[in-house]
This record gives sequence, structure tokens and C-alpha cells, in this order.
Amino acid sequence: MAPTAPRTYIDVHILQTVPPANLNRDDQGNPKEAYFGGVRRSRVSSQAWKRATRLHFAERMPEQDLATRTRRVSATLTGQIRAATGLPPEDAARLAAALLVPLEIKPGKKEGDTAYLFFYGRRQMEAVVDLVRERADELAALDDAALAAHISTLAVREKFGTGHPLDVALFGRMVADVPSLNVDAAVQVGHALSTHEAELEFDYFTAVDDEQKKGQETGAGMIGTIGFNSATLYRYATLGLHQLQHTLGDDEAAREAVGEFLTSFARSMPTGYANSFAHRTLPSLVAVAVRSDQPVNLVSAFEEPVTVTASAGIAAESARRLAREHTAAVRAWGDAPQYTAVCHTFPDTDSTAKVLAGAFGDSLTFPELVGAVHAHLVEAAKKAAR
Repeated sequence: MAPTAPRTYIDVHILQTVPPANLNRDDQGNPKEAYFGGVRRSRVSSQAWKRATRLHFAERMPEQDLATRTRRVSATLTGQIRAATGLPPEDAARLAAALLVPLEIKPGKKEGDTAYLFFYGRRQMEAVVDLVRERADELAALDDAALAAHISTLAVREKFGTGHPLDVALFGRMVADVPSLNVDAAVQVGHALSTHEAELEFDYFTAVDDEQKKGQETGAGMIGTIGFNSATLYRYATLGLHQLQHTLGDDEAAREAVGEFLTSFARSMPTGYANSFAHRTLPSLVAVAVRSDQPVNLVSAFEEPVTVTASAGIAAESARRLAREHTAAVRAWGDAPQYTAVCHTFPDTDSTAKVLAGAFGDSLTFPELVGAVHAHLVEAAKKAAR
């Protein structure tokens, strides 16, 4: 069934300066890169920042309200059946295996594993356990054929197909073998790109052996190199509120989820080589545009690489470029957003702040921005209902 809520997209534009770091490595162990506008840019994959966002959720929300992604579904289900029913390990494992048969997910190479990662909610797994909780001993005593026949009458697939947690609703789920278990993602995340040309550098390091005999041994205990770069990144994501409402089945919960996503996406950071570089920073700009037409990625603002000027550094010039690109797109296409808001750290007296105000409005604190977006969505829903 198609979503019935009015089409609403929440575009999120972020500028974030990161010092020397290796946030997201490639197959050579170096920071990922991409060519854009004819030059090499620093890049952080969408997958890396989506995972960082999910992990940030996990720090802030009750564990049971979240999802997990694993091949070891059978082992998890076995453990929960044992905890709920007291069955011996062998009986619990047999019952778990039978419960997973209706999902028709291909088995993996290792016994008990699925062929691919399965993304499910913890409460969904509890709901599956509840299907057999009261009759666990009786079911464990059945032969294989009788057990399979009984399990086929249970709503196993329905339990995994409803009551989705927020992270599954936001980021979606694909089960190639069982299309009915697929969940369309409400969020799309772009690959973060540096607004300027970036160069790959290498840190040559040595480690000292603390037990080395002084005066008798020389040299390092370990020698190596780590690739790194530094960048002002343009980060973009868009959230389809109407899709989120359809998946969650609760309009107010979906509106609350927008704030959760804004917070976790803005505050999260991939952790690659975090101990080596201590690279965690906060964005210098977060701009939000609520639209009813289509998502609009403003990365074209940086097709011509940003350079340091006499009047502004890279972050400030990137912010000006972003504001001008937004304004130009609205003027050229005539599709002004329903609502815009911005939080930034540039001085109020600076010309950068004035350009941003002209495009997105006066700067708010981040909590104010999250609250203002929610208030707009609530008011928009009231108007649509009249």
C-alpha cells in the first residue's frame, strides 16, 4: 500500500571541518577519495556515516527499541528461547531453526549463520519467541515433521514484517530471497565530499619497545605508516517523512523520529583510526530545508573547489557557497521550501552570517533548530487535516 501522508522531505545540509584523520579507509587502508569537479576530494561513504548514526542512536535510546544486524540470527533466537522457556540448549536450537524456516533466508557457509546480514528489531525477535513461549516443552517433544507443520501455522514472517524499530524504518531492510520482508528506507545519505581539493598524506610512526635493554639494543620495536587527510566536508541526507509515517504507522512518532535523526546524524562521527587522530569535531553549519517537491542535494555548490581567500577560510567560504547555491536553485526553479532553519558557528557580525540568514534564516542553537523543525511539521499536519 502506498503512503497516504502528504509528500514531505527533510533535507539536511552539513559543513564539518575534520583535522588530519582517516575516517573511512579504502582497500589499501588509506582515506577514501573521489574525483569531483576535476580534482581529487576527500570522501566518507554513506555507509560509514549511516552506521555512525545508528551507533549514536544506540547510545541515546533504550536497547529494546533498536535493531541489530547480524548473520547469527539463529544463535540469538536460541539464546532468547532458552532464557524465556528454560529449554536445554539442543532443544532451544532445534526450535529456533524451525522458527526461521518460514523466513526462507538462505543459510550461510557456517552452521547456524544466514547467507547475509539480517536487520531486525529486538522487539520483533521477542514477538517471535512469544509465539512458542507457552508451548515450548510440548513443541520440543514433536518429531521434525510435526514441528515443521506446527511452525508453518505461526505468524513468524508477520512478526518480522511489522512493528519496525526506528533504525529499520529510517535505513530500510533488503532481504533478496523474501521481498515481503523488505522495508523501504526513509533516509538517503550522500557520500560526504570535501568542498576543496584534498591531498593524501602519510604519517610515518615508530613504537618503542619498553623492555628494550638500554645501551645494548637500538632501533624501534615497530615502524609503519598511516594515510590521512584533512578536509571541510559537505554532508547531505534527506528524510522522507511520508515514508517514515507509512512504515511506523504513527504520524507523531515519525515526527519525533525526525528530531532523533537530525541529532544523531549531526553529532555522529565514523571512528576509523580514532585513537590515532582524535578527529571528532562538531559541524560548523547545519541547515534544514523541508520540501514537498523533491530532495535537493546542493553539492554542485562545490563543483569548483573552494580555496582560501583573503576574507574567509575554507569553512566560511563553503558556507557562503552553500547559501548562494540554495538561493540560486530556488530562484531558478521556483520551488521554495516550505520551511528552512540553520544553526552555525560563524560570528553574527561576519558577512558569512548575513549570507546564510538571507538563504536559511537567522541562526538558531541546535536544540532550537530541532524543536523548530518539529513545530513546523506539527503545524503543517494540522493545516493538512483542515
